[in-house]
Amino acid sequence: MSHGLIVKSSEIHAAGCYTTKPLRKGQRVCEYDGPRMSKAVADERYADRWVTYLFGYGTADMVIDGFGVAMFMNHCCEPNCETEEDEDERIFVVALRDIKAGEELVYEYNLWDSEDSDQTCYCGKPKCRGTMLSKDEVERRAKATRR
Repeated sequence: MSHGLIVKSSEIHAAGCYTTKPLRKGQRVCEYDGPRMSKAVADERYADRWVTYLFGYGTADMVIDGFGVAMFMNHCCEPNCETEEDEDERIFVVALRDIKAGEELVYEYNLWDSEDSDQTCYCGKPKCRGTMLSKDEVERRAKATRR
């Protein structure tokens, strides 16, 4: 499923994932896969690291420790992909629109449980929100500071 994807330098952040073949809107691009563990185990394992490739899934505070090309997909406030969880708690990256060969594949991270204060976004798009945090998380934090 991830045939035609490469990792190379990105203007957004260090390395990014690019497609070498055109992709159709709605097409599954690849799976976000890797070892699965509880968030508590991941927090302990990565306590001293500032970069992780963890992806939350399901409803039981579980994460996937990303391994493969999907872990190189950067956040963007104007994404060309999105993530989708199936009934088996597998995470797939899906094209939101037709994507041309050579384009960087990006999706909104929608972070929600980050200890970092702002999770700055560097996508540089005209509609950039300035953060990789989800809209709900931004709102929750705003309410908490008003109290």
